[in-house]
Amino acid sequence: MGAQWKAKGKAQAADARGKLFGRLAKDIMVAARSGADPALNSRLRLVVEQARKVSMPKDTLERAIKKGAGIGDDAVNFERVIYEGFAPHQVAVMVECLTDNVNRTAPEMRVLFRKGQLGTSGSVAWDFDHVGMIEAEPAQAGADPELAAIEAGAQDFEPGEEEGSTLFLTDATDLDLVSRALPAHGFNVLSAKLGYKAKNPVNPANLSAEQMEEVEAFLAAIDGNDDVQNVFVALAG
Repeated sequence: MGAQWKAKGKAQAADARGKLFGRLAKDIMVAARSGADPALNSRLRLVVEQARKVSMPKDTLERAIKKGAGIGDDAVNFERVIYEGFAPHQVAVMVECLTDNVNRTAPEMRVLFRKGQLGTSGSVAWDFDHVGMIEAEPAQAGADPELAAIEAGAQDFEPGEEEGSTLFLTDATDLDLVSRALPAHGFNVLSAKLGYKAKNPVNPANLSAEQMEEVEAFLAAIDGNDDVQNVFVALAG
């Protein structure tokens, strides 16, 4: 697991799909601040491509771009905020939020962290690498992820969240470069974003079933907050 926590189970997965559109819309709005044309804004292009791959309605996508770029009367300005701390049993977490009201989000995070421990800025970030995360699937049978990683300039790779997919890890500054290169080496990009990968993830085998349930319940509560975009957790896969 070690990279990004995601909800499990059919009901949670269905709910997560609904949240996905909302979170992608926020990412689009933030990226569109630097320009509404994906051809001239690499960050926006990556998020738009991801939105199209999960079949986000075209009008929803275009509305998000306009809001973020300040076009029209309903412009929205989101701020990216990172909360650091621990889930129960000293499992480190990095929580990435996009909010239009930090004065609302901060107390909500304090409440959610009561079953864990909310830290100060930098308290757990030192134990995570800030990296590019590219989830991709083979474009044809026999595509070699190791060879693709080397030739596209990725730092490392591991099994992805989707069945049969690969998560390519890059330097944060190389995210767009590697995303553009992977298709030429046999992989179709499903998503690409910056994230946090734990340097020393906790082995779930070292936690009891009851302790793991407490960790999962804590993470599910955090992930359920409307301002939360991503939850990165120090648990080994």
